[in-house]
Amino acid sequence: MNETQEKTAESAEGKSGESAKTFWELSRKILLASVGAAAVAEEEITSFMGRMIERGEMAEKDARRLMREVLERREKILRERREAAEHKDKTAAASSADLAELQAKVAELTRQIEALKAAQGKGE
Repeated sequence: MNETQEKTAESAEGKSGESAKTFWELSRKILLASVGAAAVAEEEITSFMGRMIERGEMAEKDARRLMREVLERREKILRERREAAEHKDKTAAASSADLAELQAKVAELTRQIEALKAAQGKGE
């Protein structure tokens, strides 16, 4: 090979080595960027999941509070109904006793009226 050809061959080899080095660096940078992107994505996902969990916990707390309020309201209504039923039973029991007493008085008065009628009929 002559001198010009040797220089051209060396230049080609140098450029080839240089382009291989540039390709290697570019590949390395792409790989590092991919790893970095994965790390950022993981952080974002973790942060996002944390926010969703916090909101979910808030929603869970709100749901538990609401459920507790509903149960307390239900218990209050049941208690009021029980008390009203007990009061009604007491009132109904007193009315039954009063009714029996009144029936006895009516029967006694009816007997007395019959006795008076009989006495009047004898006296005429």
